[in-house]
Amino acid sequence: MRKISLIVIFTILAFATLATGCTNKASEIEAKEKVSISYVKLPLNVPSIIEKKEQLFEKAFEKEGIEVVFSEITEGSKMTEAMASGSLEFSNALGGTSAILAAANGLDVKIIGIYSRAPEAFTLMAKDSAIKEIKDLKGKKIVGPKGTILHQLLLSALAEAGLSVDDVEFINMSIGDGLVALSSDNADVALVAGPAVTKSIQSGNHVLITGKGLLDATIVIATSGKMIEQYPEIVKTYMDVHNESLAYMKNNPDKTYELVAEETGISVEEVKSMYAWYDFNPEITVHDISELKKTQAFLIENGMLEKEIEIESLIADMTH
Repeated sequence: MRKISLIVIFTILAFATLATGCTNKASEIEAKEKVSISYVKLPLNVPSIIEKKEQLFEKAFEKEGIEVVFSEITEGSKMTEAMASGSLEFSNALGGTSAILAAANGLDVKIIGIYSRAPEAFTLMAKDSAIKEIKDLKGKKIVGPKGTILHQLLLSALAEAGLSVDDVEFINMSIGDGLVALSSDNADVALVAGPAVTKSIQSGNHVLITGKGLLDATIVIATSGKMIEQYPEIVKTYMDVHNESLAYMKNNPDKTYELVAEETGISVEEVKSMYAWYDFNPEITVHDISELKKTQAFLIENGMLEKEIEIESLIADMTH
């Protein structure tokens, strides 16, 4: 009898512990009072603009009593740092390069969708009309942001033309500073993306090459594995809202152009022109994974990443 009683007692204690653990976990999940989302409106991040202007996230999450906080973090490395610190739950419009570098450095990063693919939005631009082809870049001074999609475009274009980074003088600087250097004849070529492309053309510069045929310029939507594990419904709601913004864009094109022009200071005509460059389909395809692998290879080849990681391990497709 004593043996049976002990078994009963241990069983009751085990169930009590399990129940307490479940209660604590449930309480922890219910305690989620706000979500922080990065907000980046440029180069032309239309879904984010629609989501913010139409308050789509607020409308969805306020039903659950959750406050939405937008963080205007425009640098990928700063986004992943904020995710690591717990101050940012969702990185909207995170460059594939930043996602890979963060994961390789041990940060808990999961890709839950593709934000955009826009190879034609990323360019190499020149002022001198004598610079017509990539082979003309030998010995030239080229300026732009290092470790980015634009930098990847430059190196891919050089390789295709039988050149390497050693054949040019590359100087790391922002897109804005690069355009100033180009206009003041302190650079021969600048790496330019988004609305800056049309403004640069209006200033008399010309597009030497775009990313079309060289890379997809893959931008992703990311969160943490911890977020997916602890708050799967919040992650699902997030992607539902993102898909709602895509439906809005499809069903209300003129209103979309108007809202984007208002938010970015770009003319409606320019917005329409650039909008055609973008593929906002959030589904993560086999081709997207292949492009991310190409990006990883670029980072390794150029000394920005030491060890290779399994790209598939970063994928948590929440679009279905």
